[in-house]
Amino acid sequence: MRSYLLLALACCTTAVQASDPTLSVITPRGVQRGQEHVLTFTGARLSDTQEVLFYEPGFEVIKIEPDPKNANRVRATVKVAADCPLGEKTAQLRTKTGLTDYRTFFVGALPAVAEKEPNTEFSAPQPIEQNVTVEGVIQSEDVDYFMVEAKKGQRLAVEVEGMRFGQTLFDPYIAILDEKRFELTAVDDSPLVRQDAVTSIIVPEDGKYIIEMRESGYGGNGNCRYRLHVGQFPRPTAVFPAGGQAGQEVEFSFIGDAGGVIKQKVVLPSDGREEMTIFAEDDRGISPSGHTIRIAQVPNAIETEPNNSLKEATSVAFPSAFNGVLSEAGDHDYFRFTATKDQTYEVECYGRRIRSGIDPVMHIFNLKDGRALSGNDDSRGPDSYIRFKVPADGEYAVRIMDHLGRGGEDFAYRVEFQTVSPKLTLGIPRVRRYSQDRQRIYVPKGNRFGTIISASRANFGGELVLEDMQLPPGIKMVAAPMPSNLNTMPVIFEADPEAELSGALVDFRARLNDPEKNISGRFENRADFVIAQPGQSLYSWKDVDRLAVAVVEELPYSIEIVQPQVPIVRDGSMQLKIVATKKEGWDEQITVQFPFRPPGIGASSSIKIPKGKTEAYYPLSANKSAALGEWPVYAIGYANVSGNAFSATQMAKLTVSEPYLNIALQRSSVELGQETEIVAKVEVLKDLPAPATIELVGLPHKVTAAPMTINPDTKELVFKIKTEADSPAGNHKNIFCKAVVTDKAEPITHARLGYTELRVDKPLPKKVVAAPKKEEPKVAAKPKPAPPAEKRLSRLEKLRLEAKKAAGGGE
Repeated sequence: MRSYLLLALACCTTAVQASDPTLSVITPRGVQRGQEHVLTFTGARLSDTQEVLFYEPGFEVIKIEPDPKNANRVRATVKVAADCPLGEKTAQLRTKTGLTDYRTFFVGALPAVAEKEPNTEFSAPQPIEQNVTVEGVIQSEDVDYFMVEAKKGQRLAVEVEGMRFGQTLFDPYIAILDEKRFELTAVDDSPLVRQDAVTSIIVPEDGKYIIEMRESGYGGNGNCRYRLHVGQFPRPTAVFPAGGQAGQEVEFSFIGDAGGVIKQKVVLPSDGREEMTIFAEDDRGISPSGHTIRIAQVPNAIETEPNNSLKEATSVAFPSAFNGVLSEAGDHDYFRFTATKDQTYEVECYGRRIRSGIDPVMHIFNLKDGRALSGNDDSRGPDSYIRFKVPADGEYAVRIMDHLGRGGEDFAYRVEFQTVSPKLTLGIPRVRRYSQDRQRIYVPKGNRFGTIISASRANFGGELVLEDMQLPPGIKMVAAPMPSNLNTMPVIFEADPEAELSGALVDFRARLNDPEKNISGRFENRADFVIAQPGQSLYSWKDVDRLAVAVVEELPYSIEIVQPQVPIVRDGSMQLKIVATKKEGWDEQITVQFPFRPPGIGASSSIKIPKGKTEAYYPLSANKSAALGEWPVYAIGYANVSGNAFSATQMAKLTVSEPYLNIALQRSSVELGQETEIVAKVEVLKDLPAPATIELVGLPHKVTAAPMTINPDTKELVFKIKTEADSPAGNHKNIFCKAVVTDKAEPITHARLGYTELRVDKPLPKKVVAAPKKEEPKVAAKPKPAPPAEKRLSRLEKLRLEAKKAAGGGE
């Protein structure tokens, strides 16, 4: 049995069946190593808990006791080994009917004392001894004060665990004050512990010192639990160098402690690990939280000051890992090295990832002309990454600086040049955001459970296969290879009807399906615990590298896919039959989902098998580019069995093929109330096992066309289109053919063949003939009026006329 998995059977009678258990919190939030403790697991549907699965070594479960008054709580008596590594630990529960999600708790070195109210006044703090861990809660606007006595010259260190508990958005603040309320130190966030805080002082004189503990914005609630470590233990804030060579003894300097630098030698493992945690320790104690260091296959190179310019760059052997500290504001560190043309490296600067305060910015220069070749700020979160291909033989330099030009004694960093190599990581996609739902495998006896395994390939391609692995007894795994062009694959787990209830944390692995290339990878999962807002900063999380798998009690139902005997064709559809077997006396609705969809295959999010029914049809569709071939598929269902209980179908096969027919439709037009024709040019692409039926789809309301039949020799069809006087007029698009080819008594539906338009016109208005005009009775013509009488001239007018004539002017 693996050392990291410790089992304990519940000493209790069989509980009421409960499915889909959940775990929300483990209390107390921390325990002291070398002692026996009772851990309380609180969540939902936990009364039938049988086992505690620990992801880290150092725990022995003595007994498990369900709470007789609360089915959502269970207690486990646990012995913690004296040499159990300190820090955050991970656990989850196996019940008779499922696996919970995983949660964390902490292991410390100090005995615990409880916070006691009232302690909210500076003048009336709670007295505590040194070298204890205070367990408390911050309520709204709460401030907790604690008093310790200390001697001059002693180290007084304080560290709080709060946000790291992963329960709520709780940002702790700590301060050390003297009796006169003079603030000796105050800290909100410490990069070493993210949003939590650490600090230390050298006691200036004998006396009483007050430790203030609160939420930074004076918030708080019942979930703002904390563990406040107070004592003389070392409390550095960084370590230098930030890593070393595998298999070698390295002397590390812990920096940032009030008492000065602490040196410690550590032999680094050579088992393939890339990181480990080390703790500062002396005769007065050990740090509550450790420091992350890197492990590489190359030796260290250490900066030598001054190295603030290209001319002063520290010359280092290459390959090596460059280590330095931006010791003051405005500090820039340069390293020079010699590289060979066409070598390609992934250059990583580790700063925030090793819990340093630095926000690194990295540049690579050509020393020959001083030109910057590449630069990066935040490709690895706040850390930097550059993929660097050496352009020519010669000397180059790397520069590290802080994004805001900051510096300090604990602004440590490490630069690693890693050769470009294949990397493979497996996971299970989330079915819900920020949730661990269905990211663990629990298989009912005599039944199945299905999941999707995702794969992230880097610097290689090709088909993947799952490796043999140690599953719990009675479970077998069914999985087809993952094609090179996909990053997901369906996997079915089947349990024997006689399998014993058991569980394990499985080292789940896959490899490239090429025996000449040794490329493999393992499962990783991240649980998000505290997020500021959806899509915003992630403050608390936990990564694990194994997959929880268990055999659980049988269910009152199972489901199965009726294996299709015909393919689904491109631009086609299929009704996939799902059949449920329900035990006598159990009849609940089953919700069915179709998780894995081959490329180009679409499906609805879920279907229901209602009460009183034992089958349903899952509609599938294939687009015109659906990937051809035979694909593994499954469906998974869940139903209420005192909570959601999951069952999967067998691994079925879905064949995607080219269509049997091709149709080209001609456009047509018609007047309302009249008939017309739509001509279909038919191309039979495959041998038809039987005549195909074909119909027009998308015709407007009150426009009809009778279905027709296609035989192997059919070249053309003519659809008779009938309209009515009140059919909608207009240009109607998206009219196409639906054809069904029957084979083995099953339909092969061609959902969309050919497209055309039908224009429906209103009849032209009839020409109006004018009525004849009535003849008017003749009226006798009126006599023309007599010309007007000649105007008589005045005497003056006559004289003028005569004068004009005499002058020869005429009349």
